[in-house]
Amino acid sequence: MAVIGKSEFLKLNEKYSIIHPFDMSLMDGDGYVLTVKEDVTINYLEHLNLISKEIVFVPPGYVAHLTAKSKFGRMGLSFLNAAKVHSGFVGRLALEIVNLSNNRKPITIRHNDPFMHFELIERRGDASPYMGRYMFQFMTEEEVDMYLKVIEENFSNVYDIEALKILAKDRIKRVEEI
Repeated sequence: MAVIGKSEFLKLNEKYSIIHPFDMSLMDGDGYVLTVKEDVTINYLEHLNLISKEIVFVPPGYVAHLTAKSKFGRMGLSFLNAAKVHSGFVGRLALEIVNLSNNRKPITIRHNDPFMHFELIERRGDASPYMGRYMFQFMTEEEVDMYLKVIEENFSNVYDIEALKILAKDRIKRVEEI
């Protein structure tokens, strides 16, 4: 297993849209820095799920590793979610945070602030892509269609495409019911 370097990351992004929308200025070392979808202020001891602005797609031969930007850790934000994104996952990420600042003051994260490092790690062994309930989370129907096309064209031998289409329809129904 190895972290994918910048040149390989860019090739994979060109081929599979690993990050959408992609902004070259957010490449950082060997990975990409995700931003948040909207401005958020988190009060002392408050827990929030921040939604990434970007959609991520982790191709079946990889897993993604997440680390927080140290700027926010130094402010007192603690990150609660696991530091991994499953192989095969497509969707916006819910980044779980809590404000534990020593000064007990609110912390504001702005739309487009660099927030979370996203690195791809090559996996060994057969791919077993994510097919859980969070697949396609926080995505529009058009965005889902875009990624279904990428998956069908490149990974139809790895995914159960019909099951994936059912997950997509169920996700759309859940969004409409909210």
